Amino acid sequence: MTISADGCEVRIQRLRADLAGQGERVRALLERAVEAAFERDEGRARAVAADDDAIDRVDVQIEKAVVALLTEATRDGAAMTERQLRLALTIVKVNNELERIADSGVNLAEQSRTFARLGATPPETFRVMANSVIGILENVNRALATSDSKAAEQALASDDATLAFKTALLRDIEEGVACGKKSVDIGFALQLMASELDRICDHCTNIAEQVIYVETGAIVRHSGGKWTAPTQPR
Repeated sequence: MTISADGCEVRIQRLRADLAGQGERVRALLERAVEAAFERDEGRARAVAADDDAIDRVDVQIEKAVVALLTEATRDGAAMTERQLRLALTIVKVNNELERIADSGVNLAEQSRTFARLGATPPETFRVMANSVIGILENVNRALATSDSKAAEQALASDDATLAFKTALLRDIEEGVACGKKSVDIGFALQLMASELDRICDHCTNIAEQVIYVETGAIVRHSGGKWTAPTQPR
C-alpha cells in the first residue's frame, strides 16, 4: 500500500499523540521518583524502575514508527511539507529527551536506599527544586501538545533560575560537610540529586528548543549563560 501526503499527516499526528502520552508517563515517573527519594521508599523506587522499562519500550516503538514513515514516504514519493519533516525529526529528538529524563528519574528514586541507610531525609529546599523541575516538564509537554512556541520560550527562561538554585544548594552542601553538620555520604547523595534535577531541566530546555523549531523553523542556542532569540537558519 502506498502512502499519500494526507496519509503522512495522519501518521505524524498519531505519532505526536503517542509522544504526548510518553511525556505524561515520564512526568508521572518523575513525580513518583521524587516521592520515593523523600519518603525513603525502596519499594516505590523499584516501581519507578519498572515504569522506566515500559517507557523504554515506547521509546523504541516511536522511533521505529518515524523511521518507517520516512522510509515509506521516500519510497512512494509522498510530498511531505517542510513542517511535516521538521515535526518528524522533532518527534525523534523529543522522544530521546523524554527517555533520558526517565533515566534520571530512576537515578533519583535509587537515592531512597541511600537515605534509608543513612537515616536521613533530603532538605525541603530540594523538594522545592524538584517541584520546580517537574513544573518545567509539565510546561514543555503542554507547549509540545498545543504547538505553543511562546510557552516554550518561557520554559527556556526557567533554565537559568534552576541553575542558580542548584548552585546555591551545592554551596550549602559544601558548607554543611565542611563544618560537620552533614556527613560526606549525605553530601554526596544530595549533590547527585541536584545534578540529576539540573540534567532533567537541561533535557526540558532541549524539548522547548524543538517546539520552537517545529513551529517556526527558527533555531535558539544557549551561549554565555543566556538564550539567544530564535533565528532563522541560513
